[in-house]
Amino acid sequence: MSKNLVIVESPAKAKTIEKFLGKDFLVKSSVGHIRDLPKKGGMAIDVDNDFEPSYEISPDKKKIVSELNKLSKKADLVWLATDEDREGEAIAWHLKQALNLKESKIKRIVFNEITKTAINFAVKNPRAINSKLVSAQQARRVLDRLVGFELSPVLWRKIKQGLSAGRVQSVAVRLIVEREREIKDFNINSFYKVSTYFSNNNLKIFKAESTSRFEKKEDVLIFLENLSTSNFSISSLTKKPAKKSPAAPFTTSTLQQEASRKLGFSVSQTMSVAQKLYESGNITYMRTDSTTISKEAIDAAKNQIISSYGEEYFCSRSYTKKVKGAQEAHEAIRPTYMENKKIEGDRNMQRLYDLIWKRTIASQMSDAQLERTSVEIQPSNCKDSLFAKGEMVNFDGFLKVYLESKDEEEEQKGMLPNLKVGDAISLERIEAIERFTKPKARYTEASLVKKLEELGIGRPSTYASTITTIQNRGYVDKGRSEGSDRKFNFIEYNNGKLFDNIKIEKTGADKSKLIPSDIGMVVTDFLIDNFEQVMDYSFTADVEKEFDQISRGEKKWNEMIKQFYNVFHKRVNEVSENSEKAKGERLLGKDPKTNENVYVKIGRYGPMAQIGEVSDEKKPRFASLLSDQSIQNISLEETLDLFKLPRVLGNFEDEEVVSAIGRFGPYLRHKGKFTSLKKDAGDDPLTITLDRAIEVINNQRKIEEERIINRFEGDPLVQVLNGRYGPFIQIGEGSRKTKQNVRIPKDVDPKKLTRQMCLDLRDKSKK
Repeated sequence: MSKNLVIVESPAKAKTIEKFLGKDFLVKSSVGHIRDLPKKGGMAIDVDNDFEPSYEISPDKKKIVSELNKLSKKADLVWLATDEDREGEAIAWHLKQALNLKESKIKRIVFNEITKTAINFAVKNPRAINSKLVSAQQARRVLDRLVGFELSPVLWRKIKQGLSAGRVQSVAVRLIVEREREIKDFNINSFYKVSTYFSNNNLKIFKAESTSRFEKKEDVLIFLENLSTSNFSISSLTKKPAKKSPAAPFTTSTLQQEASRKLGFSVSQTMSVAQKLYESGNITYMRTDSTTISKEAIDAAKNQIISSYGEEYFCSRSYTKKVKGAQEAHEAIRPTYMENKKIEGDRNMQRLYDLIWKRTIASQMSDAQLERTSVEIQPSNCKDSLFAKGEMVNFDGFLKVYLESKDEEEEQKGMLPNLKVGDAISLERIEAIERFTKPKARYTEASLVKKLEELGIGRPSTYASTITTIQNRGYVDKGRSEGSDRKFNFIEYNNGKLFDNIKIEKTGADKSKLIPSDIGMVVTDFLIDNFEQVMDYSFTADVEKEFDQISRGEKKWNEMIKQFYNVFHKRVNEVSENSEKAKGERLLGKDPKTNENVYVKIGRYGPMAQIGEVSDEKKPRFASLLSDQSIQNISLEETLDLFKLPRVLGNFEDEEVVSAIGRFGPYLRHKGKFTSLKKDAGDDPLTITLDRAIEVINNQRKIEEERIINRFEGDPLVQVLNGRYGPFIQIGEGSRKTKQNVRIPKDVDPKKLTRQMCLDLRDKSKK
């Protein structure tokens, strides 16, 4: 038996570390947290006893804890090598408590990178568990628990069942809701932008623009006419040296943003891939606010830069981020070994690593030296000047490797030919394009992360889970619209002729943009009206500062919680007793057939339409909204169309085919079976034909047939099915609660399974 037991968080990390430690060390994984507040059975926080939390070993971790307990008793020393942030410190503390480890038997070690040097250094320099960091993590966990457990029941009573609220998630949704309303309230105005194209004596074409905006078509036509009859010359020309400096190495937040922009990764995907890179020893720890890198890393980068590009490309740089209480990780995210330009791994690992490598290398490279040219052109028949701007790269410096958030090709646009003051130039053509004012863009995951960081809300390490949560809760959706066509005027003067055309462009694309749902808007409004403190941006940011104070030992965690809770709990009780129910209700008008009021609002199962009053003797009629409809902007006509459902499309196989909208969206009903209608397939329950419905039904039958490998009738029903992740056994029928899924061992052929073999595998899985 090994004298030393090393406990890390992840199995992948354990395998990597085991390679660097000798035979006297056994490395095991806790697979993340082993204890937490229970998911069921109440809040598990003793409010009257200084907010003491009651932790329990997670049900799925009992086997792991049992194994670690046995191994720890046999070992002379237990090395707690969990991650070096607050969460990792808390895991180390929970391991100590759950395994009942004496102080004399444990050593706490941390390392920013998984290398032999870093691990050996950590082993030689152990420390005690940092109770201040544990307290900061505990404060966050307890506060979030209190907010969630007290606010969520209020939402259930005042809006609808199944809703949740959170200290960070609700504020994140507020940002998205407010941005959406800014967009909705924005007045779009059109204007004309004039661009001119000239040639010099060497017949080099360059572009110049007017700084004037023309709101009326008549005015721009007059301007074009004056330009067309003018002579042109260079009235002034200025050249100024300029430089571009590289961006700092990645923090967690900037990596999330840049991976979204350059690679199209979601925030959660970025963190998942970065975790793999860290655990495989390819990068330093990926949860950090620091922009500094070690002297050893700078020296390694220097060698790479000089050998690949030349000495003139190297410039040693130190970056500091003025954030008090930044994450405890020592360095920015960088490659563990700078000489490794490429790594083994899947495509996403390779792409993210390449981004990190380039960013790190570029951060230690020379400035790009530029020359910016500004040219003023004076038309003889106009008061307004025209301006041309260009940029020339005299020395590319770091641009040879990396440019933040922009394509290198875009930076090369706007090159100007050799021009001098007094030069006569020739007009080639004029363009006047109708443009439209734009509101602020909807948030993407990347821009939301940037905004949250700017406001000090949450931590970069929690952004991925926050963004995932608000989508899973149905408060926010990712836009799927490619946009709609919009006409615009395109006026061109070319070869002495004026061409006035109408062109079409795409506008309003929502792909991958974050859009609040109806329920997200209603919940946000309710929380702002009733819990202003919790929804306040500065309050949420101040809480993060208090966590930092706790981590430095400047404040006690339970006193901070008490100060918040006394006021918060009182307000929860007041709102529960006195506030009205929130429905997000809109009165759209009258039903022309019955003269009854038509409403849209939030119902038990989501957004719905209502004709008539609940108080009337005649019961009101209800209809669910389609997934792409919103109570915020649906029209009366669109709402009345919903009451045309259900629709009888006709007969198929001597049974009616009906289209309708239900709790889970639009569907077809035929022979007692339900088939979902997909909007992305162009299927609308209001317009779908019988022929198309039959096609959808037959396609669904084919899918179901292919899904079933074998079926054994009896009690219980046993089926061998093809699933998303491969074949599996399903025992029972009906709802999820009455069915059990069983894994099929890799060495077993699913097609050869009998009913009894399936039942035996079920019984074996229960043991």
